[in-house]
Amino acid sequence: MGVSLTELAEVIRSKNSGPYELTMDIIFKDFDSYEKVKREKAINKELISRLYQIPEEDIISIINFDPAKAIKITIKRPLVAGAIGESDVYGAQQHAPLLRIEL
Repeated sequence: MGVSLTELAEVIRSKNSGPYELTMDIIFKDFDSYEKVKREKAINKELISRLYQIPEEDIISIINFDPAKAIKITIKRPLVAGAIGESDVYGAQQHAPLLRIEL
């Protein structure tokens, strides 16, 4: 494709998904872009593992949700929400690595 994910997505966000998990959502601007990324499996465990510097085993799921033209990624939290040293209890700032994706 040769395009930044930020150009294709209307929303890229992260959120707390319980004390042990974080969820990132990518909601595309149009169905064509979504379908192409989905078909090429461009958002995959290898990419997320590299971006977040976590083992692939810590990626709980990558789910395509066609009605919303969205991809949902859920990973294990590096630290339990609210634990000493944990810096983002709401998980609202964890999507930043996704902003660097070039497709």
